[in-house]
Amino acid sequence: MAYDHVLSQLGDFGRYQRRIYILLCLPAISCAFHKLAWVFLGAKAHHRCQLPFEESNVTYFSLSNSWNMSIPWDSALGNFSSCSRYDANFTEDYFQSMQPATKTVPCSSWIYDHSRYESSAVMEWDLVCNKAWLRATADALFMVGVLLGSIIFGDLSDRYGRRPIFFASLVLQLVGGVLAAIAPEYITFVIARMLVGATSSGVFLVAYVIALEMVGSKKRLVAGVVCQMFFSVGYMLTALLAYLIRDWRHLQLALTMPGVAFMCYWWLIPESARWLLTKNRKQEAIDLLVRAANENKVNISAERIEELLDQKEDEEATDIEKEMKNLESGSPLMNKEPPENGVDHRNDDTESHQDKMLTKDSGGTEKKDESGNAGSPSVLDLFRYPNLRKKFVNSATYYGLSWNTSNLGGNDFLNFLISGVVEIPGYIMLLLLLNRWGRKATLCSALIATGVALLLTQIVPSNTDWLVITLAMVGKMTITASYGTIYIFTAEQFPTVIRNVGLGAASTSARVGGVLAPYFNLLADYWRPLPLVIFGTLALSAGSLALLLPETLNKKLPETIQDGERFGKKTKKIKIPKQSLSNP
Repeated sequence: MAYDHVLSQLGDFGRYQRRIYILLCLPAISCAFHKLAWVFLGAKAHHRCQLPFEESNVTYFSLSNSWNMSIPWDSALGNFSSCSRYDANFTEDYFQSMQPATKTVPCSSWIYDHSRYESSAVMEWDLVCNKAWLRATADALFMVGVLLGSIIFGDLSDRYGRRPIFFASLVLQLVGGVLAAIAPEYITFVIARMLVGATSSGVFLVAYVIALEMVGSKKRLVAGVVCQMFFSVGYMLTALLAYLIRDWRHLQLALTMPGVAFMCYWWLIPESARWLLTKNRKQEAIDLLVRAANENKVNISAERIEELLDQKEDEEATDIEKEMKNLESGSPLMNKEPPENGVDHRNDDTESHQDKMLTKDSGGTEKKDESGNAGSPSVLDLFRYPNLRKKFVNSATYYGLSWNTSNLGGNDFLNFLISGVVEIPGYIMLLLLLNRWGRKATLCSALIATGVALLLTQIVPSNTDWLVITLAMVGKMTITASYGTIYIFTAEQFPTVIRNVGLGAASTSARVGGVLAPYFNLLADYWRPLPLVIFGTLALSAGSLALLLPETLNKKLPETIQDGERFGKKTKKIKIPKQSLSNP
């Protein structure tokens, strides 16, 4: 299939592609809302025990000068305890004695500081102290939903099409978001959030793949990075909405309602032409490409498009002379590497005889079943080929780190906003470096820089918070560069027939880090630097492991599973003895 040749004729990023691309990027903002909302929906405010003599309408600061006689001091936290009180009768004589009780008891109910947050799910359901693990579990189960969505929606979109699965994800995301806002208790809320997490994967991954598959290779880098910037815009807008809306249920509704506007996408977003071609729905793909050509004001007929699509990969030029002939005839060559010694060895056949028999017929095309369809690839194909299994390690480290680097302390809203702002320079780094250094070098550098920044926070003096925050910001910026590289790097390596399920499966291992991250945060209660030590070490390890991955810069995207397995491997040249040329 010569789909890239067709794109070069239509324009790598013409008016038609730009219009669809912008529409597909907008849902990334909504996905950012849902993925980051728990920071504010589950905000943990200052709290203390409600004393036996206090009414329900008291405030956090009602104790005034009675703190020392009511609440014990927690030397580990450097503040009054949030989870225990003195075991006393709290009479007037007790307070006048100025002698605190010697025994303490755990809190049975709490009073919260509402000066920053009017309400949150943590306040409403008392997810503090001995129930703090429930707060972490709510976060972890959301990531379990993201994990399941990566697998389910990725596979479904490869089987049944990008467009219907994308729209179904949008609808379910809206339903889950509303249900989370009206949930009467914790379990219903967590289930609704799991649904939202699953659909966030469906929306973002499928939209990303549709956008990437219709953009020519020359513009694919910019298109991929800018799509990530839309997520960063959603990151920053989350902080703004949370600052303006302090009630968690109203905030959840406000973050969900923009999804209503995306319902019109059913009439605006077409199916992926590349996916249609992999499913042998050639005429539908040609009709779509003709529409794109007309909007791009490119004069190309359906017959010419069909002719380009019928060109086989093994008919490409194999020496300089043939390349020159193709160039003179006006046939574009996409993603060509310089030939070695006058010969292009990129298409040398390294398949075994058995692979050839399984995947190709006598005409050199992929073998089809009786219905005329190619064998249906599935998520299992990702694990049958060792070259594809390498893609998962670095992605897992990124998600574990990104879940924690925005925890900067100080003003929640300002720090969260800044944490989103620094993502933009991270993506600009991608645009400047990915085509110069290559995907692999950029990814390794970003991960190693993140690890170093996080580990350096352990040697910073305790009284220099500004330096800790600065290092955390550097870490967030570089991990963002890693995030953008991972999506582009992974999408470019998976074959078309499993590209969407491939992105989903690559994200699956990543979600393991996301599921564990909230529990790593709980370790800070015992030793505050421990989470940063863990993630800093993982980042350094991932940066080293990423060196094993093949470079994708200026390479042609693989179409079949076998293309994906050969991708990045050096092929051996077979020398034919001269005497054999004269033998019959």
